[in-house]
Amino acid sequence: MNNLAEQIARFRNMAQEDPENDLAHYRLGQFLLEDGQFEDAVKCFRRTLEITPEFSTAFKFLGESLLKLDKKSEAVEVFTKGWTIADDRGDRVPRDAMAKHLDQLGAPIPKKQVATTTTEDDGSPGTGFRCERPGCMEGKRAKQLDKPPLPDAIGLRIHAEICGACWTLWLKDLSVKVVNELRLDLSSEGGQHEYDKNMREFMGFEQEAAK
Repeated sequence: MNNLAEQIARFRNMAQEDPENDLAHYRLGQFLLEDGQFEDAVKCFRRTLEITPEFSTAFKFLGESLLKLDKKSEAVEVFTKGWTIADDRGDRVPRDAMAKHLDQLGAPIPKKQVATTTTEDDGSPGTGFRCERPGCMEGKRAKQLDKPPLPDAIGLRIHAEICGACWTLWLKDLSVKVVNELRLDLSSEGGQHEYDKNMREFMGFEQEAAK
């Protein structure tokens, strides 16, 4: 079994074990897309968005999977909705990528929306901290960590961009599932690399780093 097939099997198992794990469905979709299994990739990204409707990068990959199936009108619809969500959240990288796809498809790029009061806005001032993780549901309730959670550059970035609730979700829940389901040996270079890759994906750092 090659490495790609192994990754597909691992994340498929993770998604089956925990159907509400958006990261598992998202990562499985990425590997299926890479493997040319476009129909199954579409299902994975749609499931990701059912769990976390604000996961802007999932819209990008869903649209790209639909393009591989020559479903251009559906892809335009996905990119348009995804662009709006990414723009609202300030997720610049997936927003710009979806804008490029829309332009190439000859579809209009949505106009930036003037900030308005949303159902989330209850009139309270909020914390003043904005979490940059795609899919974060804390909104104006987001609170910054007291200090960097890791003694390195990515720890500094997490402190600057990721709220405490998202970090706790990763540390106490999803990271454990990643280690257990993927059977990672964190004492090995390969195991630590895979762990770090999944952490960056969860935080929304992977795509920007790969640009």
